[in-house]
Amino acid sequence: MSTMTLPETDTRTETTDQTSDDRPDMFHYVQKDKIAESAVTGTHVVALCGEVFPVTKSPKPGSPVCPDCKEVFNSLPPGGE
Repeated sequence: MSTMTLPETDTRTETTDQTSDDRPDMFHYVQKDKIAESAVTGTHVVALCGEVFPVTKSPKPGSPVCPDCKEVFNSLPPGGE
C-alpha cells in the first residue's frame, strides 16, 4: 500500500451533507488552492476522505469536522517549507 501526500491540505471546507436547516452537517479537509475556484465556478473538490462536492459555505469556529478527513490529515507529515 502506498500513501500520497496532497499539497496544502491544511484548510477545511464544507460538504454537501446538509441538515434540514441548510447548514452543513460536517466540514471536510480539501486542497487550499481549490476552495476559491470551487466557490466561484462551482467545480467540485475532493476531500481527504474521498467525498466529492462543490464548495458552498465556509466553516465557523467550532464547526464539526469529518472524522475520516481529520484522521488522514493528522497522519500527514508536517509541511510548511
